[in-house]
Amino acid sequence: MPNPKGNSDNLNPYETDREEPLTANLSFRVSEKMKEEVKAQDDPPEFCREAIQEKLDRSKGK
Repeated sequence: MPNPKGNSDNLNPYETDREEPLTANLSFRVSEKMKEEVKAQDDPPEFCREAIQEKLDRSKGK
Protein backbone atom coordinates (compact mmCIF):
# COMPACT_ATOMS: atom_id res chain seq x y z
CA MET A 1 0.00 0.00 0.00
CA PRO A 2 1.52 3.38 -0.98
CA ASN A 3 2.20 6.04 1.60
CA PRO A 4 -0.64 8.61 1.33
CA LYS A 5 1.75 11.33 2.49
CA GLY A 6 4.48 10.33 0.03
CA ASN A 7 5.83 12.63 -2.65
CA SER A 8 5.78 11.10 -6.12
CA ASP A 9 8.37 13.66 -7.29
CA ASN A 10 10.98 11.65 -5.38
CA LEU A 11 10.52 8.82 -7.88
CA ASN A 12 11.61 10.94 -10.83
CA PRO A 13 15.26 10.62 -11.92
CA TYR A 14 17.56 13.36 -10.66
CA GLU A 15 18.75 15.75 -13.39
CA THR A 16 21.87 17.90 -13.24
CA ASP A 17 23.51 20.55 -15.39
CA ARG A 18 27.01 19.32 -14.52
CA GLU A 19 29.39 17.75 -17.03
CA GLU A 20 29.50 14.61 -14.89
CA PRO A 21 26.72 13.67 -12.48
CA LEU A 22 27.59 13.42 -8.80
CA THR A 23 26.78 9.77 -8.14
CA ALA A 24 29.54 8.67 -5.73
CA ASN A 25 30.12 9.46 -2.06
CA LEU A 26 33.46 10.16 -0.42
CA SER A 27 34.10 10.23 3.33
CA PHE A 28 37.25 11.27 5.18
CA ARG A 29 38.26 12.43 8.62
CA VAL A 30 39.15 16.04 9.46
CA SER A 31 39.91 17.94 12.63
CA GLU A 32 37.06 19.63 14.47
CA LYS A 33 38.50 23.05 13.59
CA MET A 34 38.67 22.17 9.88
CA LYS A 35 35.09 20.87 9.96
CA GLU A 36 33.81 24.09 11.50
CA GLU A 37 35.67 26.22 8.93
CA VAL A 38 34.23 24.21 6.05
CA LYS A 39 30.71 24.33 7.52
CA ALA A 40 31.04 28.14 7.75
CA GLN A 41 31.30 28.37 3.93
CA ASP A 42 28.25 29.39 1.87
CA ASP A 43 28.01 25.98 0.16
CA PRO A 44 30.19 23.47 2.08
CA PRO A 45 29.78 20.50 -0.31
CA GLU A 46 30.65 22.59 -3.37
CA PHE A 47 33.55 24.20 -1.50
CA CYS A 48 35.00 20.73 -0.81
CA ARG A 49 34.45 19.56 -4.39
CA GLU A 50 36.21 22.64 -5.78
CA ALA A 51 39.12 22.29 -3.33
CA ILE A 52 39.63 18.63 -4.19
CA GLN A 53 39.39 19.31 -7.93
CA GLU A 54 41.88 22.20 -7.63
CA LYS A 55 44.37 19.94 -5.86
CA LEU A 56 43.86 17.15 -8.43
CA ASP A 57 44.45 19.62 -11.28
CA ARG A 58 47.65 20.87 -9.63
CA SER A 59 48.99 17.36 -9.14
CA LYS A 60 48.31 16.52 -12.80
CA GLY A 61 50.25 19.59 -13.90
CA LYS A 62 53.47 18.50 -12.14
